[in-house]
Amino acid sequence: MMCALSLTAALVGCAPPPLEVKGTVIEDASMGGDFSLTDHHGKPQSLAAYKGKVVALFFGYTHCPDVCPTTMLEYASVMKQLGADAAKVQVLFISVDPKRDTPQVLAGYVPHFNPAFVGLTGSEEAIAKVSKQYKVVAQQVPTPGGSYSVDHSAGSYLLDKEGRLRVFEAYGTSAANLTYDIRQLLR
Repeated sequence: MMCALSLTAALVGCAPPPLEVKGTVIEDASMGGDFSLTDHHGKPQSLAAYKGKVVALFFGYTHCPDVCPTTMLEYASVMKQLGADAAKVQVLFISVDPKRDTPQVLAGYVPHFNPAFVGLTGSEEAIAKVSKQYKVVAQQVPTPGGSYSVDHSAGSYLLDKEGRLRVFEAYGTSAANLTYDIRQLLR
């Protein structure tokens, strides 16, 4: 009987604590997971490297006229609101436009919002794989003059300190609500 109680306690200890958040709690265990891409310094980087931090994950692209810079500004505001706790959070910007968003381009864009933010890119295949893991949709749309824009999922994700995908934040979520949800994950 003692062994059964110990096993139950061990199994319960593995489950993430319940959350009361402003965003949407993600309970789909098939979503998310580790990945390896190239950071804006040109170095390989995996999600696992940020274990121990809460991760805010946003998929976007540097030529985005509105959604992406707005979201990045919201996360910059979040980092200010977190104060000293900002050191326990990592914002990752994954490009859905790897043709144009080279590490050099990301280096000129992502740290502009906050020097601690990290931009990630990779091959089209690698980006497609990560996008599928997080159920992100992105599609090129031709624009006049021969260029293109990218229609893409506009929300962001929060992962707990163990790297588990926990919360979806819809586009337009206020910095105050993002900060609240991140604080819940920092507990």
